[in-house]
Amino acid sequence: MRLHVPIRLRWADLDAYGHVNNTDMLRILEEARIEAFWATDDESAGSMAVLDGRPGASTLSLIARQEIEYLAPVPYLRRPLDVSMWLSRMGGASLDICYEVRSPLGDPQEESAQTLFARARTTLVLVDAETNRPRRISDLERAAWQPYVEEPVAFSRS
Repeated sequence: MRLHVPIRLRWADLDAYGHVNNTDMLRILEEARIEAFWATDDESAGSMAVLDGRPGASTLSLIARQEIEYLAPVPYLRRPLDVSMWLSRMGGASLDICYEVRSPLGDPQEESAQTLFARARTTLVLVDAETNRPRRISDLERAAWQPYVEEPVAFSRS
């Protein structure tokens, strides 16, 4: 199962070539991760959202590795990008998050299928904020995330 997170572009995301800059793709992935994993009082948060991301939280979620494959330039779009997310691995204290960044769902300009702009994978490590040491994925987190485990994202070139 995959979680679909809509992410709006900002005008500032565009570079001199008129498309989303490669470094801003990292921000797009970050926004999707925060929406997917950080629990809020907002009922729109997905069922993966079990981490406390507020200042002073007992757990930090730190990036250990990221890989992005850019497949098509992302033009400025007024409708949100569709970022689909799933997990390919849950270890003891880390997990691999996979992404596909596509054109908006139901875009009237897309005749047949959404445009796939990028594929990516992030290794996220859960760290105890007090000790700054990795901490194990809890039973609650594992239960919330298990339905989203699938095969890893398939990059064109490895």
